[in-house]
Amino acid sequence: MLKGDVKIDMGEMMLTALLIALIIGAIAGWLAGLLVQGTGFGLLGDILVGIVGALLAGALFPKLGLGLTLGGGMVGAIVTATIGAVILLLIVKAVRQLTA
Repeated sequence: MLKGDVKIDMGEMMLTALLIALIIGAIAGWLAGLLVQGTGFGLLGDILVGIVGALLAGALFPKLGLGLTLGGGMVGAIVTATIGAVILLLIVKAVRQLTA
């Protein structure tokens, strides 16, 4: 793909998008862990919680009529993913208490 005089490699774009998703997931999962239980879950756990939280928020918010884009960009993505991750952790915490 050409953009001006710069050739953009699609593989490089996909790698960049993956790295950004991992960074956002790590930050959101870590923040959610701090908010819900006072600690994070380690790097991989934080990334997983953050990414699943982002997917949850991305599916849930439009159905509720919420549009938390905050102008878009990284900050909006982190806030949205963090809210989704907090919801996820609260659901997991409630299920654990019910089964205990």
